[in-house]
Amino acid sequence: MDFNFFKTTISKLENLPVGGLEAQFNLAPKLRLNYSQNKIKSLNPKKAAVVALFYPNKNNETCFLLTLRAKYNGTHSSQISFPGGKYDKKDNNLENTALRETFEEVGIHPNKVTIFKQMTDVFIPPSNFLVTPFLGYLERTPIFTKNHEVEKLITVTIKDLLKNTSISTINLSTSYATNIEVPCFVLNSYIVWGATAMMLNEIKQLIKNI
Repeated sequence: MDFNFFKTTISKLENLPVGGLEAQFNLAPKLRLNYSQNKIKSLNPKKAAVVALFYPNKNNETCFLLTLRAKYNGTHSSQISFPGGKYDKKDNNLENTALRETFEEVGIHPNKVTIFKQMTDVFIPPSNFLVTPFLGYLERTPIFTKNHEVEKLITVTIKDLLKNTSISTINLSTSYATNIEVPCFVLNSYIVWGATAMMLNEIKQLIKNI
């Protein structure tokens, strides 16, 4: 998708309804479906926010950024995610959280990002986080500077996201289950599953409606 065309659709994307849990659950591991809204509320989850950041590549194709997290002694070690992280009281709101964390992780200053939509919250059972995704864009091809939390930066075109072949299933073992089949995206040969895949599927359905 040409980036100039993408920018002309932003006002429409702002006003389109989101797919919500129905869209997310198409890419959710079965264990995730056991958590009702009431159960999530009772767990008093920690707050976090991420940004799906859209920008043009050198060919003016519309892309978005994913990160491969560095290895560490924690639940989400070496997983693929959007830039973002945990809410801090100093942020005042979750949009500021997403922008601050994006600056810390990949070096994009908040004043360079235009946030244009908030998507549906995603609950992450293993770490008890409730994550709010935002959509934002950059006017120009960025130069990213990753910090120690990020192992690799992954640029994905919207064209590749929208392909029917981008969705698959994989058998894996996690911190809370062994040998399970989970739905996933396969993007640039990377496997994207769990909360990030749920967010991506809602984003994919939204973009397909423009």
